[in-house]
Parts: sequence; structure tokens; C-alpha cells
Amino acid sequence: MEWQPDEQGLQQVLQLLKDSQSPNTVTQRAVQQKLEQLNQFPDFNNYLIFVLTRLKTEDEPTRSLSGLILKNNVKAHYQNFPPTVADFIKQECLNNIGDPSPLIRATIGILITTIASKGELQTWPELLPQLCNLLNSDDYNTCEGSFGALQKICEDSSELLDSDALNRPLNIMIPKFLQFFKHCSPKIRSHAIACVNQFIIGRAQALMDNIDTFIESLFALAADEDSEVRKNVCRALVMLLEVRIDRLIPHMHSIIQYMLQRTQDPDENVALEACEFWLTLAEQPICKEMLSGHLAQLTPILVNGMKYSEIDIILLKGDVEEDEAVPDSDQDIKPRFHKSRTVTLQHEGGGEGEEGEDIEDDDDDDDDTLSDWNLRKCSAAALDVLANVFRDELLPHLLPLLKGLLFHPDWVIKESGILVLGAIAEGCMQGMVPYLPELIPHLIQCLCDKKALVRSIACWTLSRYAHWVVSQPPDSYLKPLMTELLKRILDGNKRVQEAACSAFATLEEEACTELVPYLSFILDTLVFAFGKYQHKNLLILYDAIGTLADSVGHHLNQPEYIQKLMPPLIAKWNELKDEDKDLFPLLECLSSVATALQSGFLPYCEPVYQRCVTLVQKTLAQAMMYNQHPDQYEAPDKDFMIVALDLLSGLAEGLGGHVEQLVARSNIMTLLFQCMQDTMPEVRQSSFALLGDLTKACFLHVKPCIAEFMPILGLNLNPEFISVCNNATWAIGEISMQMGAEMQPYVGMVLPHLVEIINRPNTPKTLLENTGTYMPYRLGHAFQTLGRVLGVNVNGFLFFFVSLCAAITIGRLGYVCPQEVAPQLQQFIRPWCTSLRNIRDNEEKDSAFRGICVMIGVNPAGVVQDFIFFCDAVASWVNPNDDLRDMFYKILHGFKDQVGEENWQQFSEQFPPLLKERLSACYGV
Repeated sequence: MEWQPDEQGLQQVLQLLKDSQSPNTVTQRAVQQKLEQLNQFPDFNNYLIFVLTRLKTEDEPTRSLSGLILKNNVKAHYQNFPPTVADFIKQECLNNIGDPSPLIRATIGILITTIASKGELQTWPELLPQLCNLLNSDDYNTCEGSFGALQKICEDSSELLDSDALNRPLNIMIPKFLQFFKHCSPKIRSHAIACVNQFIIGRAQALMDNIDTFIESLFALAADEDSEVRKNVCRALVMLLEVRIDRLIPHMHSIIQYMLQRTQDPDENVALEACEFWLTLAEQPICKEMLSGHLAQLTPILVNGMKYSEIDIILLKGDVEEDEAVPDSDQDIKPRFHKSRTVTLQHEGGGEGEEGEDIEDDDDDDDDTLSDWNLRKCSAAALDVLANVFRDELLPHLLPLLKGLLFHPDWVIKESGILVLGAIAEGCMQGMVPYLPELIPHLIQCLCDKKALVRSIACWTLSRYAHWVVSQPPDSYLKPLMTELLKRILDGNKRVQEAACSAFATLEEEACTELVPYLSFILDTLVFAFGKYQHKNLLILYDAIGTLADSVGHHLNQPEYIQKLMPPLIAKWNELKDEDKDLFPLLECLSSVATALQSGFLPYCEPVYQRCVTLVQKTLAQAMMYNQHPDQYEAPDKDFMIVALDLLSGLAEGLGGHVEQLVARSNIMTLLFQCMQDTMPEVRQSSFALLGDLTKACFLHVKPCIAEFMPILGLNLNPEFISVCNNATWAIGEISMQMGAEMQPYVGMVLPHLVEIINRPNTPKTLLENTGTYMPYRLGHAFQTLGRVLGVNVNGFLFFFVSLCAAITIGRLGYVCPQEVAPQLQQFIRPWCTSLRNIRDNEEKDSAFRGICVMIGVNPAGVVQDFIFFCDAVASWVNPNDDLRDMFYKILHGFKDQVGEENWQQFSEQFPPLLKERLSACYGV
């Protein structure tokens, strides 16, 4: 017999639903408690579905709310529903999918897909066939409701629908959906395209089998009068560009013309989808060939899309000039994630700067209070990537527009011109250089514009040209830019403060020690900002101070500068509680400051050190309690521990031997042992960085732990966790240099892994040409930028460092334990030489090469096959120490004497002319 509600129970539920719509927090709390009580009764869920589907006399918000509460119950407790309740709910959903109310139909659709996502697609076999059959209904509501539910199922379960687990229902569903592309209702047409779109990126076989029909059907809908249909057509074409460009190429001219129209669609949502097309096309090898003839049309369209709309200006409070006294709300502050310290190479010349910033990441000049992604941002990003594809070929189409924009009397148009100039900075830099002597002073002038949004975008665009500014005589542009940026750091508008602070951090990275003469002035400004800034910008100010410390290094270690900088930093440090996430940026900042100040940080080091140790200890204790009683305790936020470990690394690196007493009076080595075994890779990564720094600074405290630490280091030589592996490798190298011959028992547990890492085939060797000294360095903004400048993703970039780090560590191991390492020489000598041939002369390179020379003495046969690589690596030295030069001389002459003059001549004929010349000049061979 069908379930029927008890009238009194039904009235109770209805009253509860009415109460839950009350804004009163006390009422809300009472409703929540009542809901939890009612959830103890299984048929409570029957009442909820009954209100949703049967009580047509009730108002729609109440009915829909009933369905949404039921959806939450399904999410949380569906496995506990008695079968009779589950069946009743499922039947009611299917019977009422055609409810006259669009809100109720949508709620039932959400409920159906939630049940389906709980594994019910397999155990509700009638669901998909029944929904597909209901599509044929003459009743519009039934057809639309069924399509709405199917669209949600396709979104949530696309992979499952294309699997054998369900007997591949897509073979029936895709052709069925395609039939509805011609339906008379725009809502149904839109649903049909949206359903098929879910299967493009995954290349579902059923769609690939019907791909030509799909594309023809899309073309037929290209001029549809409904904006939602046009949006879904654009979305489909963008995804097809990624996965089936072969099918689009024959029609590409027409598609480009269509997308040019749609990028100007009066509906911004359609225009945004169409604008994505240019971003995706720019990543395709055929981009240049396909777009060359269309740049004259496309460029002004993208430029036009970069203007703020009227609604943007209202949302951004574009008319508010002074808001510095208005406190930030919690929503204003995006969550921060600490990046763990990674030991890397520092780039030759200190980094290439921000030319490589991505618009998507970096365009915080504007709309962070708008949706994250809008037409302005997408147009700017598209112009950025196209500038990288076409380089200076884009300028003839842009420059005539730019002149009119940059000097326009309407501030909105002028602002968009400044954004355009910033967007093309990376791709068109070479072609822009002749115009920069005129443009940079104009942009510096724009920093004083009466409109805050113009001032803020000028900050960002100037930061994009910081590399060029720094390459000119300082008085020409650097000094005026720095002076105006510092004024903007103290602007009365919070958005301008933020943009100026970020731009100044970029300028610091570029200018490095060029800033030393102005340090007093810079510090006065940054310290004054401490008392002026609201919460959000304070976090950005920490970054600017940390970047300054990284950029000028030990030049900051002057009593005058320390007296200005440290009191406000320490005051903030004392103000923040241990559980306050604002500690992250402050600790990162202090880490850079401690490293730069070196002994100048000594007066502040003890409380900072102790607090870091306490943070690590607290987090480990919380993690232990959570692991033992997950139901009683919350999982700790391990970022507190990571950031504390990184600051301890900064202290060890900055203070050197002075850190010894602090380590002696703490239990850091015990805590480090636990951190090195943490399940979270970022914790292990920071632990190994600290271990390496402590090994260099105070090895007497590390040495008693080596027997326990080495097996853990060996286990972490796994390139799957690339940064962990990198730091573990570096720490082993540092320990080897301290241990000397006592390293012998541990060679076997690390050498095979190091040899495997150095021989991995996918190391991007071309990157070697831009590396510098090998030293600990936090993977921060500059490192990300460097990855972009060299055209690799950070992981590919990091793997190169892992390989190089492994080469240095193998050399160091061989130096202290040649008898154990030399027998393996043949397995690694070629990649070893290739890795180390392009890094500058430095201490690490010296110790590694000494190791290889000692190993060749033990096992000369191991190098014979690859001797040309060794010669090339030796020639990479500009000025080796005399005793190292003697080692090279003996090996080269020993090899020459061994093979004889004639064979040596034949052998050296293979050398490139430069190598031959260098070996002859430096070593007489």
C-alpha cells in the first residue's frame, strides 16, 4: 500500500519549513536542532518528498526548500534509508519531473542526480531509459524537466555514463540528444547541447562516432536567437578546438568569422564563451597560420572587451577615491597557501623578472570583487597569449589603437589602454622598446591620475615593463618610477595601495642591489604603511618587505635599517596568536629578513626561534591526537608547521654558526625526525631543507641523528614527489661533506636512487644554459617567474634541478667515499657531465668535480667510453682552484699518454672548435 503522511506530522514539517525561512538566528538554530531530531525517523524523508511533489497548494519556495533539505539528507545518510523510503522517493521524482513549476522541476532534477551520484546509477536501472522516454512527451514541462535532470546527471557522472559498468548508455543517449538540437523550444535546444558538451573533453566514443553530425548540428544553431543556445554552441566549439581540431580545420575560416561576431555578442556570457576561443586557439600549432589574416578584425574586438562595463565600475566602487579607513571584511581576503621551501639553483643574474607573468594569475589590478573570470580578463588574457604567438606582427594592428586609448579624455577608455599596454608587454617587448622612452614617463604620470582605477592599472602595467626600466640608467626611469610607486603605496585608496605594493615587489626583484642607495627612503615608506594599511593590504606589504630583503640581501644589515624595519615586524609578530593564519605571510617575510640580516638578526632570533619550535610541536601534537581520535579532534592545519620550519631554515642560513646555541637548548632534532616522516609531502620538503641548513650551520647537533635520518632520506629519493626528492638529495650532499669517510655505511641506501634520478630520460637539459649558483632558495614568486621566462612549467623546471642536485650529491659522495661510488662510474658519468657543464664556478661545483676526479683515479675504465663528455665538463670551468686544475691536468694528460699521440689527435678531432681551443689553452692537450 502506498505511503500516506500523518496529518499532524505533515503540519509539523510544514511549520518547520516556514520557520527555516526566518532571518532570526535563534529560530534558525532551533530549526537545525529539530531537523537533526527528525532525521532519526526514517519516514521523515517521505514527508519531505511528499511536500515537494504532492502539496501543489503550498508556495513554491517552501516546496523547493523541502526538496533541498531532502537532497542534503540523501548526501549525508542515503545508505541508511530503508529500501521502502528510497523507492518511494525515486518513484515520486520520476512521476513529478514534469511539475508545472520550473523551480520544482529543477529541485527534483537536483534530487535525482544526487541519488544517482550515491552509486544509484547502477541500482536504478530504469532511471536513464525512463528519462530518455520522457523526452518524447508532448508535454513541454515533462520534456524540459527530464532534460534538466539528464543534464545534471551528464555533468556529475560523465565518466560512468561512458563505461561498461552501465552497458554504455551513451550509445543511445548521444543520438537522442542530437535529435533535440532542432526542437522548437530554445530551453530544450540549450539542454540538448549542454548534455552533449559534457562528453567532448573526455572524447566519449559514442560522441566521436557521431562527431560530424554534432558539428553540422552546431553550425545549424550558430545564429540561434536564444543567448543560452549561442553560449553552449560557443562552448562546444572551444572544446572541440582542443580535442577534435582536425574536424574543425576545413571550416576554420567560417568558425573564426562566427567567433568574431560572438565575441561582440550583446549578451556578455555569450561574448565570454566566444572569447575563450582565442585563448584556446593560441595554444594550437595552427594558430598563426589560421589567424594571420584576421588580426585586423580581432585586435580591436579584444581591445574593446578590455574596458570596464558600467556595472563593473559600480561593483568596484569606481567612484570611491578614498577608502583606506574602511576596515576589510573577511570576504575581501582570499585564503593564502604557503609554498614550502625548495632548495634550487639561483638564476644567472638574479632572475628575469615579471615579463613572464600570466594575465590570468597576475591581473589582480582589477576585478577581484567581481566574478573571478569575466570578459575584461578573458580579453586581456587572449591579447597576452596572442602577443606571445605573433610577437611584433601584432603591433601594426595595435599601435594606432593604443595612441587613441592612452591619451583619451574618458578615464574608462584610457584605463583600458593602459591594460592593453600591460597585456602585450611580454610578447611584444622587443617591438615596444622604441616607444618606451615616451610611454614610461606617461605611465608614471598616470600614477597621479585622479581616478583610483587608472592609478592601480598603471602600477600593474609599469611592473610588466620593470625589466626594461632597470636596464636603463637609474636616473632616467628607475628613480622616478620608484619615487611615484612609493607614493602610491601610501595612496588613500586600498586598491591602489595593493597594486602599488605588488608592482613594487616586482620592481625589487628586477632591480636587486640597484635599490641599495634608496634603502632608507624605501624602508621609511614601507614602515609608514604598517600603521596605515587595513588587513588585506598588510599581508601584501609583508611580501614586499620579504622581496626587498631577498633582493638587496646583506646590504640590509645596517643598524639604521634594522632600527627602522624590525620594531614594526616584531610588534606584529607579538600581536598575532599561534593559530592566526596571518602568521604565514609574516613568517615568510621574517624568513627572508633573517637570511638577509644575517648576524643583524641576532637580537631578535631567540623569541622567533622558540615560537617556531612551539608551532611545530603544537601541530605535531594536534596531528597525533587527530590520528588517534579523528571523531573527537579536528585535523591540524599543517601550514603552520611548514611555515615555521621554513623560517627556522631562514634563521639557520642567515645566522650560520650563531644558531648552534638555540638548537642546543631545544628539541628541534626530535621534532625534525617526526616531520621528516610526515604523510604530507610539503612537510617533508621543508624538513629536508631545514636539515640541510642545520647540517651547514651546526653539524655537531645533526651528527648524532645521522643513523636514524639517512634511511628516511633514502626513502624520499622518489621523483614522483619532486620537491621532496630535491631537498632530500641536497641534504644528503651537505651531510656527505660533513661526514667525510664516515658516510660509507650509507652509500648503498642512497646511491642507486641518485643514479636512477640522473639517468631519467625526461630531464629538460636545455634549461642548463640559464642556471647559476647552487644554493637554498624558497620556491616563491621569482622561481615561478623563472619557470615562465624559460618556457617550462615549474614541475619540469624542478625536475631539472633534481637531476642537477643529484649530480652534485653523487660527486660529493664520491669525494668522501670514492671506493664505494667509483665502481658505478660508467652508469652516471655522461648525464653527470651534461648536468654540471653549464653551472657557474662555485663551491658546490668544486666539491662535485673533486669527487669525480678522485673516482676516475679509482676507476679510470669507468670514464673511457664517455671521456669526451668529461673533457667538455672540465672546459666549463672559468677559473678552478689551482689544486683542482692540477687534478684536471693529470687526468687529461694521463688519458692522452695512455692512448698515444696519434689516437689522441683522432679523438680530439671530434671536439667542437671552442672545446679544442679551450683545452689546448688551459691544459696543453
